Amino acid sequence: MSTTDTQNPAIDLPEHGAPALTPKQRMAIPRQSMPEQDPKVRATNFDEVNYGLTPLAARMEALRCLQCKTQPCRSGCPVMVRIPDFMAKVAEGDFGAAIRIIKGDNVLPAISGRVCPQETQCEKFCTLGKKGQSVAIGRVERFLADWERAQGVAEPIRPEKKTGKKVAIVGAGPAGLTAAADLARMGHEVDIYEALHRPGGVLVYGIPEFRLPKAIVDAEVKELEKAGVRIHTSVVIGQTITVDELLASHDALFVATGAGLPTFMGLSGENLNGVYSANEYLTRVNLMRAYQFPQADTPIAKSRSVAVVGGGNVAMDAARTAKRLGAEHVYLVYRRARAEMPARAEEVHHAEEEGIEFMLLHNPVAYEGDETGRVCLAKLEKMALGEPDASGRRSPSPTGEIVDVPVDTVVVAIGNGPNPLVPKTTPAIKTKRRGNILAEKGTGKTTMKGVWAGGDIVLGAATVILAMGAGRAAARSIDEYLTTGEWTDPVIEEDAPRK
Repeated sequence: MSTTDTQNPAIDLPEHGAPALTPKQRMAIPRQSMPEQDPKVRATNFDEVNYGLTPLAARMEALRCLQCKTQPCRSGCPVMVRIPDFMAKVAEGDFGAAIRIIKGDNVLPAISGRVCPQETQCEKFCTLGKKGQSVAIGRVERFLADWERAQGVAEPIRPEKKTGKKVAIVGAGPAGLTAAADLARMGHEVDIYEALHRPGGVLVYGIPEFRLPKAIVDAEVKELEKAGVRIHTSVVIGQTITVDELLASHDALFVATGAGLPTFMGLSGENLNGVYSANEYLTRVNLMRAYQFPQADTPIAKSRSVAVVGGGNVAMDAARTAKRLGAEHVYLVYRRARAEMPARAEEVHHAEEEGIEFMLLHNPVAYEGDETGRVCLAKLEKMALGEPDASGRRSPSPTGEIVDVPVDTVVVAIGNGPNPLVPKTTPAIKTKRRGNILAEKGTGKTTMKGVWAGGDIVLGAATVILAMGAGRAAARSIDEYLTTGEWTDPVIEEDAPRK
């Protein structure tokens, strides 16, 4: 087949095999656009926003890869996916070989292809990006994962050998699921213990359906179960079972409990009805299916005017969710300017398209309630930007000017703290001052023999792919320990451990 549209030069694409192109010809191919729902339509439903690349567009995008010998894109990937290798196979039309290459390093490509910030990771280092637009690595990765699922050709995880060793994993989020897949492939028996009633962690309770459909996560979990991984839901480690009890029946343990502890600002009125943490708001909608009311009768108030506080991806998710639940006005309240927003550019763009009203350079100072005890007013102070702080972003300074915004719902999305349950009930596991578990870099070993930790419980709220990278590193270290039986004390920088 050949391309004849106005977006691409006419290039002959045989059924199998890639045409021989010079670097100049590759660079002349524009970055392939991904079709998506119309903003006015998608703002009223929870269907996925992006439709994904077509097979032709995926091959054209893969042809843009310059096949650099130094492979700089890999340096930005926490799990070191062999990006040029799978791109070459996509360009040839051999999608099966391409997805096998990816899954050798990344067991959750349908997820990472949708939610990872590729623009600040692998795509940031793409050679093409120095002179134009980088290769759309995430979009091609997503295409391959979706193609594999649609074709029903996913290869099961097969252990190299049965070791007879048992590993317990606490938390069924991206770090826990990744570690489980690798450990199962290594031949170990794996038990995952999840506090919620559904596995997936932040993938199911935090990320909305329109960005990551739950069916995608369920499909990945089923592949683990086919490999023999046992998943125990509604089990709260540190409450119903302790770490010591788990170690009595397992040879090693990996803690991947995430950063799900809500953070508030300590403002007057934060205890009013209608003021949510982003965690509670998104969990009610995502995991408890409030968006399917009345089929799923999950209590969440109908809102007309919503203020979402924050400028990260979670804030964007909450704001766009509120819009889909029928709010007439959704204000995104952020104390800095747009340039300082930590959210993905794509998410910010989608939010603007969907009618989210950005109140930049504003910061809440108090909330007021009506006679029923429900929030009815957000008092916002206008801010001005000063010099850059330690993060490189310009610091906001209060101006003293107050703006009153009538609201009936507030969602606070300013970050999360580490889940405290496991460290609180396990004194041998030391933590940093803010509660993050101390773990050795590169292995995930903790201060307790036989226990590893990784993901947000160690790093703080980070990206899905970073959590997956931590899961992979811990799995390698656990396998070495189970194979040799030797435990060496980890080298950890103790940053103000808890007393």
